[in-house]
Amino acid sequence: MHRTNLSCLDTPVSFLIQQSLLEAAEVKPLEQSTRVKRDTKRIGDISEGRVLIALMEAGYAVSKPFGESSRYDLIADDGETLFRIQVKTGRLRGAVIKYSCSSSHTHRGGAQQPYFGQVDLLAIYCPETRKVYLLPESQLVATSAHLRVAPTKNGMTKGVRWADQFELLA
Repeated sequence: MHRTNLSCLDTPVSFLIQQSLLEAAEVKPLEQSTRVKRDTKRIGDISEGRVLIALMEAGYAVSKPFGESSRYDLIADDGETLFRIQVKTGRLRGAVIKYSCSSSHTHRGGAQQPYFGQVDLLAIYCPETRKVYLLPESQLVATSAHLRVAPTKNGMTKGVRWADQFELLA
């Protein structure tokens, strides 16, 4: 067995030498962008995990479809029925939780595609409230919607989707 001596790689190089090497190579450090790009995939994965845990705590057996080609993220089993569940991240804006009811492929030149007939439930995880809300397909719209967490300023109640009516309780 041949062993290579790597001690030369462990030799510290002073900051001044590092700086002169960078200047000699005309390598400039990357400038930090003032705008932070949202990692939407990671945000979605966190929401999916939170929904999965909440469903399990509520007594459902939960499965995950293999791959990324299904129109739903999870399958929940209550012992009698299997439910196809699409997970979305909701954002608290004022007195409402805003969420999308469709998938967006506009970044690839496509269009928004609603989930009508392809899911049984839409699960919304809201990081600000740390709660999961389950909406049946009958409550979905083609683009985006919201759940109200506080009364309207004008006192309107007709047609309001109250968040607490859809909250998943363990």
